[in-house]
Amino acid sequence: MKIILDVKDSKADFMAELLKNLPFVKTETITPAKAKLFKELKEAVDNMTLVKKGKLKGRPAKELLNEL
Repeated sequence: MKIILDVKDSKADFMAELLKNLPFVKTETITPAKAKLFKELKEAVDNMTLVKKGKLKGRPAKELLNEL
């Protein structure tokens, strides 16, 4: 199982060291850019779910592409 933790910068070193000392935990540190990407992907998936449920209005792909 994979778990993503959001930890304050001031406590990040402590949390990383704590997790490294647990024999059943494999740790991996990601860059802030990757963390931002994960957050944005989660938001996109959440928005798509809301669109499918009819709780949020979607927009056509052509409209999106025309903005680019």
